[in-house]
Amino acid sequence: MKPYIAVLGARFRILLQYRAAAIAGMGTQLFWGLIRVMIFEAFYRSGAGEQPMALPDVITYVWLGQALIALQPWGVEQDLRALIRSGNVAYEMLRPLDLYTFWYSRAVAQRTAPTILRCIPLLAISGLFLGLQPPVSWPAAGAWLVTTLGALVLSCAITSLLTISLLWTVSGEGVANLIGPAVILLSGMIIPLPLFPDWAQPVLNFLPFRGLLDVPFRLYMGHLPTNTLLPLLAHQFAWSAAFILLGRVALHRGLRRLVVQGG
Repeated sequence: MKPYIAVLGARFRILLQYRAAAIAGMGTQLFWGLIRVMIFEAFYRSGAGEQPMALPDVITYVWLGQALIALQPWGVEQDLRALIRSGNVAYEMLRPLDLYTFWYSRAVAQRTAPTILRCIPLLAISGLFLGLQPPVSWPAAGAWLVTTLGALVLSCAITSLLTISLLWTVSGEGVANLIGPAVILLSGMIIPLPLFPDWAQPVLNFLPFRGLLDVPFRLYMGHLPTNTLLPLLAHQFAWSAAFILLGRVALHRGLRRLVVQGG
């Protein structure tokens, strides 16, 4: 495990250097968060019917999503994309390491470093001035943290599979353009999942994307009781295991058919 921890640590330190980008990203997330909050406020004020979530909970949901937006599997790492497109991925294959675990470690650093740079200040600002509520209880806060770690495992499994897909697609834009809207819509990033129609709830609860945002956030707010933590974690890790297994199979087949510079 030491080589993979070293890779994770080195990549993590490199990504922590992009502080200006993190500040710019946080400003963008604050801007779009305010727009989304205003949209939901207008929706709640104009509607007379009872909603499955109160407006303060929706505002909290929005700010948590903005704080953890970098944790989501938006696409592949640009450095790995360049290695595969140029053929220099051959050097990756020569390392005395398990290639899947090596790329997964890079994905963990890619998701955690930008999140840490943006998350803490954004949560502080939104908590003090913009309506973010604290967790309903200490057990709820603990469940939120645990399932957020589960969301990281799931997100990195999806990211690794996207990276491996480059062995077939090379450019990667098509896969990234497909996964992005799915993550945004089905994780609750745009619309909290409880606001979806009743007929869509069984499908949303089954799909893996719920575990990226909706599950941690609803535990945070107390919508899901903490005694459901183990089944919710099982859902996250079952999908993570499925994506990891699929990624390993795809990587094995991709490396067998890979041709670099005609060799």
